[in-house]
Amino acid sequence: MEISDGCGLSPRKVEYLKFLHEKGRRVRTVDIAREFGVDPSTITKTIAELSADGLVTHEPYYGISLSCEGKQYADYLVKRHRILSLMLTHYGFSHEQACKEASRFEALVTKEAIDRICTAMGHPRRGVCGAITHDDGCLGKGSRS
Repeated sequence: MEISDGCGLSPRKVEYLKFLHEKGRRVRTVDIAREFGVDPSTITKTIAELSADGLVTHEPYYGISLSCEGKQYADYLVKRHRILSLMLTHYGFSHEQACKEASRFEALVTKEAIDRICTAMGHPRRGVCGAITHDDGCLGKGSRS
């Protein structure tokens, strides 16, 4: 899945990819289910869809991890969240409020919008939730796919 506009996934799938990114290792279905308070069968269905999209690898009994393409996409999803959260703190939101509010609408914000916001903010290196990485798109050197 190419990061053309960054809006290709449901908010739930975005959260799963960000969780896998945060863990940085193989996780079990039950770990994801516990984190999100859902039934493991729900996770299995969603993971199968992410696997079909080439974003995760799922080996039964061994766990789930990001594929190379999934890692690249998750890097962008984390950046998008951190840029939007940081932007909201400039409008009076606390760090916690900004993080929560960004999660509510981030799946609707395109990569082009994130690149422009990042540029307007001077390519910040740190957001309220952690480090912000930059790619060629926000640095004005073309788009990363």
